[in-house]
Amino acid sequence: MTQRGSKKAPRRTAERILEVTLELFNRFGEPNVSTTLISAELNISPGNLYYHYPAKDELINSLVDRYAASLNTLLRAADDVRNVEDAWLFFHMLFELIWQYRFLYRDLNDLLSKNRRLETHFQTLLANKQLAVKAVLGGLGRGQAFGERGLDARQSEPVATAMVVVLTYWLSFEYVRDPRRALEPEGAGAALLRGAFHVLSLLDPYLEAGQREHLLGLVGRYEQA
Repeated sequence: MTQRGSKKAPRRTAERILEVTLELFNRFGEPNVSTTLISAELNISPGNLYYHYPAKDELINSLVDRYAASLNTLLRAADDVRNVEDAWLFFHMLFELIWQYRFLYRDLNDLLSKNRRLETHFQTLLANKQLAVKAVLGGLGRGQAFGERGLDARQSEPVATAMVVVLTYWLSFEYVRDPRRALEPEGAGAALLRGAFHVLSLLDPYLEAGQREHLLGLVGRYEQA
């Protein structure tokens, strides 16, 4: 029993280090969080931290791996979207996940410039988002969510790209708009609502009238909740 406990303890310590690091990165921004601050917050020695994660980049890469696993699981739900309500739920869940790892999007360009592995990994994640958004557009087409004008293959590529851009940089926009409060937990609901609405608003010219009205109704319900 002692041996089993000794094997579990390091794994639990490593998980706890990641949890606290994510919390600190989200609260202060990754550039403002040192390994010294992380070890102090955990009440462990710097040597114990380095035993599990020898460099700050190791912490970042491990958090990105967790994020990527959750993101890729969620993106598979794109194949089930058939109407505006499905799409609203899908994009809202995407923004909720992005919010959980918001430090990545707050400091994205800075992080990418310093971490080659992250740069490569994020390019893959971006490509996966693009494919998922195209699947959403295809599903909306099959579900007859688009009006007579429709959305042809030539239009779907730039529309999908624009939606991915908003998904990727929305929290950066929120931060620039209100640096002191935008990424605080109490502002999460409103930020996620605005993000999901602006992504789907890009489809407004193509939606069938009833679907357009339903989207506005969904936003109204969330605002009142």
